[in-house]
Order: sequence, then C-alpha cells, then structure tokens
Amino acid sequence: MADTRTRLLEAALETLKEHGIAGVSARTIAATAGVNQALVFYHFGSVDQLLAAAVEHGSQQRIALYRARFAAVTTLRELLDLGRALHAEERAEGTVAALAQVLAGGQTDPKLAPATTTGLNLWIEEVEQALGRVLARSPLAEFVDVTGLAKATAAAFVGLELYEGVDPDGANQAFDALESLAGLVTALEDMGPVVRRAARAKLRRHS
Repeated sequence: MADTRTRLLEAALETLKEHGIAGVSARTIAATAGVNQALVFYHFGSVDQLLAAAVEHGSQQRIALYRARFAAVTTLRELLDLGRALHAEERAEGTVAALAQVLAGGQTDPKLAPATTTGLNLWIEEVEQALGRVLARSPLAEFVDVTGLAKATAAAFVGLELYEGVDPDGANQAFDALESLAGLVTALEDMGPVVRRAARAKLRRHS
C-alpha cells in the first residue's frame, strides 16, 4: 500500500478531477485518501502546499510516460500529432483538468500560483527540447524563440482542455489550424535552397 504522503498526493489530484478547485479541502482530500485530515497538515503544512506538491507529482508521473515519445519526434508534424494524442489521453486521464483547476484557482489565490508554474514548467521542458530539435534545421530556426514558443504551446494545451469542455468542435478546429501551419513549415523546408534563402530574407525584413 502506498505510504500516507503518496496517498494524500494522489487523493488531492483525484479530488481536483472530480470536484474542481471549489471542492478541495483538507476534509475532502483526507476522505478520498481514507486518512485523518490532520495528516494533511502534518505532511504538507497546508492544503495549498499539498496541491502544489500534488500537481508536481502528477505531472512528473504523466511526463515520464511520454518522455520516450517526445524524444522520438523528428518533425513539427510529428510533434503536433503527439500533442493531439497527448491531449486525448490526458483528457481521459484528467491530469490536465486538475492542472487547469489549479490554474483557475490561482487567479484568486496567489498561493496556488507556484503549483501551476511547477506543473507547467515540467511540460514546458519536454516541449522545448522537442521544438529545439525539430526546428534546428528549419529556415525558421533563427527567428523563433523556442523557449517562448514552448511556453505558449503548454499554455495552449491547458487552454484547449478548458475549451474542449464547452466547444469540442472549436477545439478540433484549433488543432486543425495548427496542423495546417505545420504543413506550411514542412513545405518551406522541402523547397530548394534559393527559395529558403528568399524566405529568410523576407522574414529578416519583417523581424
């Protein structure tokens, strides 16, 4: 059986998934874990600190499952395909929903902000490594802020989780638009060196 600390971490995530941030308390988490609520404060000090640790714990577990798939990506198209697969899998698992709930809670409770930042940064690191690798030989490489793009991608990932809950067709349309953009980048990469140099010159004039 998992130790009490791990049970509380997993119970906090489960409570977020099932009840949202408004339904999270020491009592509800402890009930899910099957322990006395005093243990929340014994192990973590506060509910906010437990949530911060739980989001990091959940993100670490989920990312570990995908690390090899991120490492295998060689093109922007493959990265977007992986992103779509991750979106579907994580929506079913509920991990991104939990992260989104903490993000929403952080708008009114600054103490929750570190939980969101830590969880997102773990995803951002994986995305940044993949983006840096696939864009390294692209004509766009010198014009793209890979770190900034990775942060935007992670933020969009969480945003699409929330968006799909109210407009599934709109979320699919957003993914389709991203895939069209990837197609344009791929087409540019497949063009000859003269065309690529012309594209770079054009981009420099507008950067």
